[in-house]
Amino acid sequence: MGSRRGRRHGVSQEDREVDEALALVSRSSQAASNPGAEPGQDSGQPGQEPGRPAGPSAPPSRTGATPWGEARALAERVGGAAAPRAQRVTLAQAVGQVLAEPLDALTDLPSFDSSAMDGWAVAGPGPWWSVEEGGQVLAGHAAPGPLPDGAAVRIATGARVPPDATAVIRSEHARLDEARGRLYARREVVQGQDIRPRGQECRTGDQLLPAGALVTPAVLGLAAAAGYDGLSVVPRPRVEVFVLGDELLSEGLPHDGMVRDALGPLLAPWLRALGAEVLGTRHLGDDADALHRAVTASEADLVVTTGGTAAGPVDHVHPILRKAGAELLVDGVAVRPGHPMLLACLGGGAEGRFLVGLPGNPLAAVSGLLTLAEPLLRARAQRPPLAPYLTPVRDDVNGHPHDTRLVPVVHRAGGRDAEGAEQAVPLHYNGPAMLRGIAAADGLAVVPPGGARAGQELEILDLPWTEGRFT
Repeated sequence: MGSRRGRRHGVSQEDREVDEALALVSRSSQAASNPGAEPGQDSGQPGQEPGRPAGPSAPPSRTGATPWGEARALAERVGGAAAPRAQRVTLAQAVGQVLAEPLDALTDLPSFDSSAMDGWAVAGPGPWWSVEEGGQVLAGHAAPGPLPDGAAVRIATGARVPPDATAVIRSEHARLDEARGRLYARREVVQGQDIRPRGQECRTGDQLLPAGALVTPAVLGLAAAAGYDGLSVVPRPRVEVFVLGDELLSEGLPHDGMVRDALGPLLAPWLRALGAEVLGTRHLGDDADALHRAVTASEADLVVTTGGTAAGPVDHVHPILRKAGAELLVDGVAVRPGHPMLLACLGGGAEGRFLVGLPGNPLAAVSGLLTLAEPLLRARAQRPPLAPYLTPVRDDVNGHPHDTRLVPVVHRAGGRDAEGAEQAVPLHYNGPAMLRGIAAADGLAVVPPGGARAGQELEILDLPWTEGRFT
């Protein structure tokens, strides 16, 4: 996989059709005054000046669409403004959510002096006489009595250390002379060894984690140890997916102009990896009335649709949004693939409800998912933003003349330069209708208008499974 090289593709029929459609639909729902020359998906010359792609200085899109960076920033802002109130849940329900308030220790950890090993608790210098009365000190039992100077008693891991004990000797480091009732150490004994003192990890009231921390299985363990039975978390955003298109099959081989639905199986687990609670995935076909009813009746915080975002005869998303009184926040993004994506506010009170319209082609839909849905969901769930980072690309990457381009790459186990530094390797099969490239990728390179030369550093959008968020 690391040896693959990117290849140039011609102008796709989808690009031609969508460019023509977007020329008719500007952000104000009026005709674009100057659609300009028809751009190709991979045309243009590589080697623009290095820097963050799709920023304010990026060349304007010929379609009048929102620049890619601005669209992502807007989605994040509206998601953050719509963050819901915190709720109290049990520990088992909290995993994968975000702490709504700091996690403060409710007790000292450990809450008593305890043995770190199975062995012998001893008092004073040795050799020690063995305490037979009372047997051994076990975890979970009542506090033992004081240990006299010169005495030793068996102790289990996690058990309370008797008062006046000065050290614990591991079983393998001790020798018991049963005939004389004496315990001898096989090596030097240091005062306090293998004793976990009370408060070693934290004291009552210490902040263990800040608000906004992701609740992982390890955090659940820490919370339980610190005395919590439940946690205050930010609720998962609820998402409902509507897959549009009469040509879609849910099973079997494509036939007679029908194709398999690739987005229905893809979107739900991907959205869950972004922290969402997916209420369901429904296939509605190309039915405007059914789509309007589904969108207006949905109880989801975010509705995600696939297909129908352009201006063709069965592209119903714009009309039903107007009928529902929705406010278009983003109507087309200057990015390839996926530029006919959109973001709309459906109302719904202070917390707000939103709709992200994804293009129907699979890789174009993934582009829309990462451009609009991911930042909105992350901000709404109050997850911390992902730190952007740059990686040099191994090969030249062809770009669009005016728009940002997202290209599948491998970089975790991809190529390396002569000095051994990691490089991102562009993958084949990166057309808007293709999933073969993204299935092999661990990220998407953000290619600025005009493309990039080999060795140029590009921003990388990691995919959920490379960030440990895929379950």
